[in-house]
Amino acid sequence: MRFSMNPAFVMLALKIAVIAVTLLLIASLTALARGNIWLHGRINYAFFALTLTALIGLEVIVRMLAPALMSDYLESKGATGMLRTHLMFSMPAAVLLFFMLFTGLKRYRLVHISLGVVFLVLWVGTFVTGVIYLPHQ
Repeated sequence: MRFSMNPAFVMLALKIAVIAVTLLLIASLTALARGNIWLHGRINYAFFALTLTALIGLEVIVRMLAPALMSDYLESKGATGMLRTHLMFSMPAAVLLFFMLFTGLKRYRLVHISLGVVFLVLWVGTFVTGVIYLPHQ
């Protein structure tokens, strides 16, 4: 039996993943606003792990299992430029996650908060471009 992947399903799954981790981010910020720094950190561990899992999964699908799958799909939908725009937000946000985790664990509060503000701007861009503008049908 040959494995066949549906690019629209892959896009929909990625959109669901972005929405799910965004809900975790909102829960994390809610915990922080309520003064529960411990819970904020624990939720962020899950956010970090799920975001990296989605990124690695996407890379495995796009680069190894079916390299032409997403590029052909996005070209047919006229969304190649939107993917580039999405990546301009999502890739720096993913890199920033490592620094946020480090500064949070080391309790470098001012640096962590500053990175958090930048991360939130990048995440809003990731969410809008990924969930709203990239096609999934």
